[in-house]
Amino acid sequence: MNETLVTVVGNVATQPDFREAANGAALARFRLAATVRRWDRGREEWADAYTSFYSVWAWRSLANNVVASVTIGEPVLVQGRLRINTQERDGRRWTSADIDAVAIGHDLARGTSAFRRVSPARPLPVEPVRLAGAMGKVAADVEAARMSAVVGGVEALPVGAVKAVGPPDGVSEPGSAGSRDGSLVPSAP
Repeated sequence: MNETLVTVVGNVATQPDFREAANGAALARFRLAATVRRWDRGREEWADAYTSFYSVWAWRSLANNVVASVTIGEPVLVQGRLRINTQERDGRRWTSADIDAVAIGHDLARGTSAFRRVSPARPLPVEPVRLAGAMGKVAADVEAARMSAVVGGVEALPVGAVKAVGPPDGVSEPGSAGSRDGSLVPSAP
């Protein structure tokens, strides 16, 4: 079977919606907006051309991690299998582009992110979002979990937080003895 694998860069357009599939597997869905930019020769500047929207589907641990990590407006990269669906609704033919994601991550060309490894035995708590009215509370609960998560005994910092740390063990500070150009060098044992 031929599969079309794609990588799409865009912004999260809807809050990820978490649910359980019929087989009990975790499932998350969100809309991704990808805007093409073109060089406008007349104005000599970049301009938006058009925006394509994709429904992104994530399964199992990827679904849990997406709901705990991604929110509306954030720039992301999505890699997965492209599916084009056509259906009839109310006498009209509709076509949608879906991506069955295998990897999702923040676009670090447009911001910073803090990674927290989640052990399979202790995933971050994720409350299913089933009703639009409940989304505000669930989003707040998920954000609170993101901000105060302790994973593997190490406190995870909030996204965008910076914590000052020294160099790794066995490495001297830049500009100290043994460093001529200000780079980190191994210290003597």
